[in-house]
Amino acid sequence: MEAYGQILLIAMPAFFVLVLFEKFYGIWKGNDTVPLNDMISSLSSGMTNVTKDVLGLSLIVISYEWMVNQFELVQFEATWVTYVIAFIALDFAGYWTHRISHEYNLFWNNHIIHHSSEEFNLACALRQSISSIVKIFGIFLIPAAILGVPPQVIAIVAPLHLFAQFWYHTQHIKRMGFLEKIIVTPSHHRVHHAINPEYLDKNYGQIFIIWDKIFNTYQEEKEEIPAVYGVTRPVQTWNPIKINFMHLWLLIKDAWRAEKWVDKLKIWFMPLGWRPADVAKNYPVNKIEDVYHFEKYNPQLTKGMLIWSFGQLIALLFLLSYLFGNLATIGAPGIFYYGGFVFLTVFAYTELMDRNPNAWAWELLKVAYALYFVVNSGDWFELNKFLPGSVYIFVGYLVISAFFSVWFSLRKEKLELTNKLRMQ
Repeated sequence: MEAYGQILLIAMPAFFVLVLFEKFYGIWKGNDTVPLNDMISSLSSGMTNVTKDVLGLSLIVISYEWMVNQFELVQFEATWVTYVIAFIALDFAGYWTHRISHEYNLFWNNHIIHHSSEEFNLACALRQSISSIVKIFGIFLIPAAILGVPPQVIAIVAPLHLFAQFWYHTQHIKRMGFLEKIIVTPSHHRVHHAINPEYLDKNYGQIFIIWDKIFNTYQEEKEEIPAVYGVTRPVQTWNPIKINFMHLWLLIKDAWRAEKWVDKLKIWFMPLGWRPADVAKNYPVNKIEDVYHFEKYNPQLTKGMLIWSFGQLIALLFLLSYLFGNLATIGAPGIFYYGGFVFLTVFAYTELMDRNPNAWAWELLKVAYALYFVVNSGDWFELNKFLPGSVYIFVGYLVISAFFSVWFSLRKEKLELTNKLRMQ
């Protein structure tokens, strides 16, 4: 937990700088692929994901260490060969976990967040799940366990394997020559994120493209078929917490509404998109029929609201860095209370970006939640000891945050009235 937190103290600002670099590079080239509202939503999703992971809010069906103890036939020392084997084993496991999440209703809920952006950029790479509470990834590491790859090697290689999937989420890198035959490139992954019928359910590979070629899921990007991004049932929100659970909520409602008991059970394990016939007829859902002619989600936001939302993101990034750097000092259960504040903050300002008329209520709930801990302890989880006087800055931030969020919510209603009058 603490080691991963220390890694993230370096990784988070590095990813943030690279996302900003891509945006400014796109502006310079006249092809900005990183709209600010989409970027804020993606980065916010990334912060909720790393918070969940650092706090250990997951259940592993089978631990890798247990599998090594049960299945190992040989033992490897931690040499460079062992690390290479571990990397290949992780990639094999990643291919199948990724593929299953696309092919079955139940597992899609863990992955929908990653595909929810209707853009394709480095920021959307950070849209990672908080709903994957039960993880099956370890099951596919049985080959590594049989070979006796030490658990500590897997623990070191796993985050490197994950971070290595960041760079190819971009539209600015075209074809890469002979590398297209070996590794997953931006071209391959653009196909994977596309909702064009020709591209759906292809290129599941994470580092090596060879798995897709072996298991017949490979599709080359074609110039005459420009990729269109998103999901066929558009999420219609910037709130990453809502996105993480909307497919699960749909499955729950469909199972409840289905007339046949067999449908109530099998809906969870049917191919992605399957719904009971009676439910699909009586409760249709919004689905993109023509991928080349649909309106992207983009509620009208003033420049001030966008700047404010970006400011909230930056403030949360600093507060999150403090959490990750002081996990031992804060301790349990404090780190979990702190995590609750992170989730409430993201929920509040992304609801404002969605122009939810009740966004101000979520903001006031966040502020009240934080003030409860400040009033009861006279500090914000040892922040004042770390930086004397900082608790007053934190309280000032809460007051300013509440004021502007309520102001933007009320001003938003004023803007809607003005727009209606203009249309009449």
